[in-house]
Amino acid sequence: MAYVVIIGTCDTKLQELLFLRDQIKETAGVETFLIDVGRKPVVNKAITIPQAHLLSKHGDGADVSNMPRNELLELMTGCASKAVQDLYRAGLVDGIVSAGGSSGTALAAAVMRDVLPVGLPKLIVSTMASGDTRPVVGETDITLMHSVVDVAGLNPILRDILSNAGASIANMALSHAARRANKMEDTAAEAMKKWRVGITMFGVTTPGVDAIRAHLESNYPVETYVFHAVGTGGRAMERLIREGQLDAIIDLTTTEICDHLGGGVLSAGGGRLDAAVEAGLPNIVSLGALDMINFGPRDTVPKKYEDRVIFEHNATVTLVRTSPEQCREIGGFIAEKLKKTKRSDMIEVWIPKGGVSMLAVPGGAFEDSQADKVLFETIKTGLSGSGIKIVEDERDVNDKGFARDIAEALAAKLGLQKGG
Repeated sequence: MAYVVIIGTCDTKLQELLFLRDQIKETAGVETFLIDVGRKPVVNKAITIPQAHLLSKHGDGADVSNMPRNELLELMTGCASKAVQDLYRAGLVDGIVSAGGSSGTALAAAVMRDVLPVGLPKLIVSTMASGDTRPVVGETDITLMHSVVDVAGLNPILRDILSNAGASIANMALSHAARRANKMEDTAAEAMKKWRVGITMFGVTTPGVDAIRAHLESNYPVETYVFHAVGTGGRAMERLIREGQLDAIIDLTTTEICDHLGGGVLSAGGGRLDAAVEAGLPNIVSLGALDMINFGPRDTVPKKYEDRVIFEHNATVTLVRTSPEQCREIGGFIAEKLKKTKRSDMIEVWIPKGGVSMLAVPGGAFEDSQADKVLFETIKTGLSGSGIKIVEDERDVNDKGFARDIAEALAAKLGLQKGG
């Protein structure tokens, strides 16, 4: 049996939610739980967790009849999160779906992002699914389906879309339930466990990452998870570390820190580097692409950077070379983050003195020995006395030998032997 949770405001969208529920239940072997997060209580036997029950159990029985919309949204998000968490812990969530406008989408997305792990099916039918969806999806695997028309009264178009959504989440949930059962039953698979290694990559560090992947996967029981360091990639890796879905990290490409500190468009936020340090995982950190801050088309580059070396990567991506002053700030950020570890033996910092990206090698557009020196020295000074090993290497970040040696350093921390 597979279980699908439906979240929605039954006081405004009961007809649409019940239609979606019926479409889900047309798939054999799927049961549903409908959670009402509306303002006004609705009595209907199809509602599994009515609004009144939700508020009494998880919201201290708050009166929401005249509550401002933003406060209501925050309260109902918290209540629904607790209800879904209870169901998930009981093994009663194989998929989750919602249908609504901006507020309903925001509420459902927050529940999906904060409560459920990556890999569990999540689907939102939304009027907001066409446009900038980053605030909704974040670093997770939420699937969005544009409703085309508003979720406000059934019509042929909405029926078709909700039917597609119902069939989609039902079959995704069945697949998830089967995988969940296999994980519980297949003890042999656990015995054959492969180490899960996260690696960060950018276009200008791809050869290095490819070489690391090839070496690890051909010599050790390792499977790699590559994260594109575009903001969401870094946050996704941090999230998976906290969810226990990664065993070790090769943070080859820490470039998102440049955007966080320099105002670029690919920041992963101030929490970058935290998760692996907190978890005490084997963690090889390098300085990939710390020579650049990312912006959109050329005319989006802030005027304060006009005197910098600027490289147009393509029509939609423009790179600004980090200055010595910024490299000092970046190096300090990295050192302060890593020094918080309680397992200094699990961390190594590898400095590719031959170039931190394709562009920073001798003769490259971003070659800047002064900026690089400031970066390297700041990190070394900041980590002095921390017990964290620093490896200074004359090769560049994409050198195959450099990649092989980083891979071997991680294998050593995992206690792996070649072929085993």
